[in-house]
Amino acid sequence: MVREDGKRNFALREDDGSESSVYSGNTPRQAALKAARRLDPASSESAADKTELKLREKGTDKVHIYEGWAWEETAPDNSPDWMPEEITEANVSKQGIKHLEE
Repeated sequence: MVREDGKRNFALREDDGSESSVYSGNTPRQAALKAARRLDPASSESAADKTELKLREKGTDKVHIYEGWAWEETAPDNSPDWMPEEITEANVSKQGIKHLEE
């Protein structure tokens, strides 16, 4: 279901079918990036382990499947004072869409 502001909700599905978290975004990729930033970050992008992320779009039977990874990076020089020295960056790669048969 699309909200008035254009955002959609996506539930992070576990392997057993349970849904642990909900992320919102205008696109499934935006929600997947939010989920990927919560992964355990590696020291660099090349050392990051890729994890499968399954996001079910609320109100539909679509499950968007992404491969996501996260790493730590030094904050930019012009960052605000409240930002920590090390920040978590993330990236995702879409693997496909499946439809639930429940």
